[in-house]
Amino acid sequence: MQVVAHKFYQAAALGQQVGFKEVKGDRGEIFFSNSKETQGSISRGDKKGLAVNKDVFFVVAVPKKIKDNEAAALSLANSIGVLPATITAKFEQNNSYVIIKKDLSQEEIEDIKNADIEGVYLEKETRVFYPQASMASQVVGFFGGASTGQYGLEGYYETLLAGKEGIYEDRRGLAIINSEKNFDLNGSDLYLTLDYNIQFQAEALLAEAHKNINIQSGQVIVVKPDSGRILAMANFPSFNLNNYSKETDLGIFQNSAVQKLFEPGSVFKPFTMAMAFEEHKITPDTTFVDTGSVTIGPDTVSNFNHEKYGTQTMTGILEKSINTGAVFLSSLIPHDTFTGYLEKLGFNKKTGVDLQGEVASRNELLKGGSNFGFATASFGQGIEMTPIQLVRAFSVFANGGNMVKPYMVEKIVHGTDQEVMRPEISSGVISKQTAAEVNKMLINVVERGFGDGAKIHGYYLAGKTGTAQVPYENKKGYYADKTIQSFIGYGPALAPQFLILVKLDDPKVPKSALSAVPIFKKLAQYIINYWQIPPDYQIAP
Repeated sequence: MQVVAHKFYQAAALGQQVGFKEVKGDRGEIFFSNSKETQGSISRGDKKGLAVNKDVFFVVAVPKKIKDNEAAALSLANSIGVLPATITAKFEQNNSYVIIKKDLSQEEIEDIKNADIEGVYLEKETRVFYPQASMASQVVGFFGGASTGQYGLEGYYETLLAGKEGIYEDRRGLAIINSEKNFDLNGSDLYLTLDYNIQFQAEALLAEAHKNINIQSGQVIVVKPDSGRILAMANFPSFNLNNYSKETDLGIFQNSAVQKLFEPGSVFKPFTMAMAFEEHKITPDTTFVDTGSVTIGPDTVSNFNHEKYGTQTMTGILEKSINTGAVFLSSLIPHDTFTGYLEKLGFNKKTGVDLQGEVASRNELLKGGSNFGFATASFGQGIEMTPIQLVRAFSVFANGGNMVKPYMVEKIVHGTDQEVMRPEISSGVISKQTAAEVNKMLINVVERGFGDGAKIHGYYLAGKTGTAQVPYENKKGYYADKTIQSFIGYGPALAPQFLILVKLDDPKVPKSALSAVPIFKKLAQYIINYWQIPPDYQIAP
């Protein structure tokens, strides 16, 4: 058969092969939530894309089909702005196929078509393009490397976004894959919970903070506290997704909101308060006497700047952010009960947010730790978490004791099919009564406490300030000249519609400054205006 009937079987094989070619569907695209839709169908021209497909043209040549190399090179040079000698040299590299120039402009494409040079052809490939450049860069991630999605959404949803491979038969116009006919090879599109305007504003505020107080880095997260929909997740610094390969510091690809741990400082105090309420160890009228410090074994815990506040109510602990008050609360709570609440509030496990590479601490050093370790943990030192974990846990105060799972993708669309994501809510993490009591205290923090810089007239907002020390990377202790300043809060406090975390890494301000508070206020005011949220009360003229 191989020798005598060789030509017959060769012709038969070619007959089966001619007209077939391998194809791959387009990669799915990624869009903001506020993309316009009409009558249930997506209008591509109205969508504000974060990652879209873009056809890129390039000019190639088959030199063996060119009759006059010099004439062809001269004509092509006039069309694409490349020296004729350079083009001639490429003709001589390979007589079967050579790429002359990539990424042609529309004008160059038209000139090549009009020139109609024999042996010179236009080809195209589809690439992923990021129209917003650096906006939400760590959230989106990028398509690259080994032709796969990396980091963020591109990495997490790689399987859904990736176009599928198949065989196309030209004679019948039939797509065949996995023995199924008419299979849609394109990847699925993602519609995010992210709001373009809120994301833009959050990133602008971080850039302003870098300019004004020279923050090293920073994060802002905005969620709907009743559902977990992430409306903004901003990181500073960011990078241009279209030029990711030019970055030399690979750490910039990490999304610090979900991939970096930090000690939260005083923004943790409301959780210690909630534990004491849940265990019926205190009432709102419980008092304690603050002497400015408390001794635990050989160690001493002091208030910031060694302030002494005297007799204080439980509300005063949060209003004035009293370290010794948090220690007083922790002394009422058994160690295993404290760690049990950390588990319930999700501080020892990942949130499950749909972004690649989320991390979490188990806070193992605290388990079985000393009285001093639990004392410092009560005001957010010696305990670690990610910003997204903090946001998830804080939702219990805004949501009547229920905790939401944060999520990024609202809807997955494949052809005419779509899947809408549903909120996941953990009910009764703390009681409604405890949530209500802490909510009142957090309102007082903004109304008359250290967080009063966040106050917006006409609205009740709830929140908590935080200034945390930064631990050394490779040894015990803390930097003397570095802090993390944060503010987390929500509003309107009696019927919360948004929850905001502002976290600034190493702002160049005094330790006593509350640099995150004005950023929270600006963003909260923006959202109130943007959503036209009616005021809680009328302002006296």
